[in-house]
Amino acid sequence: MPIQPRAHLKIAVAQINCTVGDLAGNARLILAAAGRARALGADLLLTPELALSGYPPEDLLLRPDFYRACARELQQMAAAYPDLTLVVGHPEAQDGCTYNAASVLRGGRIEARYRKTLLPNSDVLDEERYFSAGDSPCVIEVCGVRVGLVICEDVWRPGPAEASRDAGAQLLLALNASPYHLDKLKLRYAVLKSRIAVIGIPIIYSNMVGGQDELVFDGASFALDGDGRLCHQLPAFEEALEVVEYANGKLLPGRVEAALTLEAEAYAALKLGVADYLGKNGFPGAIIGLSGGVDSALTLAIAVDALGPERVRAVMMPSPFTAPMSIDDSRAMVKSLGVRYDEISIEPAMRTFAELLAPQFAGLAADTTEENLQARIRGMILMALSNKSGAIVLTTGNKSEMAVGYATLYGDMAGGFAVIKDIYKTFVYRLCEYRNALGKVIPENILTRAPSAELKPGQLDQDTLPPYAVLDAIIEAYMERDESPREIIARGFLAGDVRRVVGMLKRSEYKRRQSPVGIRITRRGFGKDWRYPITSRYVDEWQ
Repeated sequence: MPIQPRAHLKIAVAQINCTVGDLAGNARLILAAAGRARALGADLLLTPELALSGYPPEDLLLRPDFYRACARELQQMAAAYPDLTLVVGHPEAQDGCTYNAASVLRGGRIEARYRKTLLPNSDVLDEERYFSAGDSPCVIEVCGVRVGLVICEDVWRPGPAEASRDAGAQLLLALNASPYHLDKLKLRYAVLKSRIAVIGIPIIYSNMVGGQDELVFDGASFALDGDGRLCHQLPAFEEALEVVEYANGKLLPGRVEAALTLEAEAYAALKLGVADYLGKNGFPGAIIGLSGGVDSALTLAIAVDALGPERVRAVMMPSPFTAPMSIDDSRAMVKSLGVRYDEISIEPAMRTFAELLAPQFAGLAADTTEENLQARIRGMILMALSNKSGAIVLTTGNKSEMAVGYATLYGDMAGGFAVIKDIYKTFVYRLCEYRNALGKVIPENILTRAPSAELKPGQLDQDTLPPYAVLDAIIEAYMERDESPREIIARGFLAGDVRRVVGMLKRSEYKRRQSPVGIRITRRGFGKDWRYPITSRYVDEWQ
């Protein structure tokens, strides 16, 4: 009896940047990856979750015509590479139900289909709103290897992976659109290793890459062998295609990209978020109001690195309270980055508003009203420049400020995209140091001077707020970990600081609802995963 050759399978992992709703464009990306895969000798192409539609399609998934358009595009794709097995993620409507599905395209037709079993309904994900759950494994044979399909959440919790193994799978392919947050890759490793410890077969994890509104997908696709060892790691925050080989019952080792530092991955996520928000929405460029402070400096650096200096414009709008150092530092930074720079004094507008409102303010002491007017004058100037040029205003507020309302509605909150909305002030400084290590562009004065809004003489942030290290720790505990004030105080924070920060955070919800969308990089940002009522009389647990 002749000896049968051992099975040998080459899987191309496509880490692609899809755009929600661009069905034809996404199909072209998938088919281009298929062409590269075939040229590299691959037998199978694995794409990310909902690659055909982009992720997350949100309420497009409530439109019957959207499913029909996806079905037409998928049928056309099936005929493109009959000699290559394509696994394509897409939404599906069938018999009155809708599914998050993956289809197997082979031989010019749709040969098999898997429907996601576990639907995430937490953080920024709400798939139960749109999809029904599948209930059956899908195992196909390619080059003598029995391959099981799962989609994202299906490997995060018990059930579907075990069902695939029990149905005969020797290898698991996981399609993913897993949103990024800090240290997310380490979490994915841990979860998949725990799953492999149970099922005992290798997993290849293909993840989407790119920015979609407030979300960033980091790619960083990888493969773990049957013992949970990392044998392939694709780069993060860029498109890539890698061939993973399965032979003699195991995955063969291949390229493993070095891990990024926390600062490097955060900076890359912010760059990608900016580039794709502007690129996918057709904005010709960005406008940033410089203050001479650390937040606008970081925002400017990210924008230039993401878009190129020719697409970025910086505007300095000094008032009588602006320190000469702030102007000098702004001039130095724009010179090093090579962007267009304009200075527009707001003093004439301040005088006009003072005269206009003098009868209304007669007998009333100056207070934050006059400070907020300065911010609103600046916001009005930036939005006028935006309207004339078509460029989008990038706001510069950080997470610490957004949490406690240390920002002005229709002033420094005016704009179209909030780049560092999910970056704590303490982390802003770390990202500035990281950027300067690549090539110094942020003047040292900006990093060493005490933060100030410069809206009145001698003003410092610390006059109103606790030290940022304390502020950020309290916000993170209350907002990201849902700790009560009692628990936060028990960890050593002063009751007065906790009371002040929590009170400001709750009172500022109405402001945050009116702030522009911004890039999420923490486990919980002030966006889709923060849904607190504006009107509420709930009293926190203090004792």
